[in-house]
Amino acid sequence: MRKLAKTFKAMSDETRLRILNILLERECCVCEVMQVLDITQSRASRHLSTLCDAGFLKFRRQGLWAMYSIDWEGMNKNHIDLVATVKEALINNQTAISDKRKLSQAVKIGLSGCAVAGVNNLREN
Repeated sequence: MRKLAKTFKAMSDETRLRILNILLERECCVCEVMQVLDITQSRASRHLSTLCDAGFLKFRRQGLWAMYSIDWEGMNKNHIDLVATVKEALINNQTAISDKRKLSQAVKIGLSGCAVAGVNNLREN
């Protein structure tokens, strides 16, 4: 029951849905999520952590950056179906379209703006 509650909690927030939307395009670091969504590092990390804890995302370290992506291999069928539903629901959403446009211009920035802090509690893949 707890796992199911985590799943729905992760999907019940607009910011996390926007994060899933951009990660459906490509792997991103925290600073790219910050730039696209215009949010702070702590807020981006908190939402990414929630999505990881619920089993939707994985991360890996690449030098100074924590890179996040959809965990297609680690997700169960229900999670995959939920992500597919989100993707379909956001096809014509103007915020989602704008976020994807901003993602094409987002860049990795130095450690001060894109720290790997806050990912120590997550599993590395």
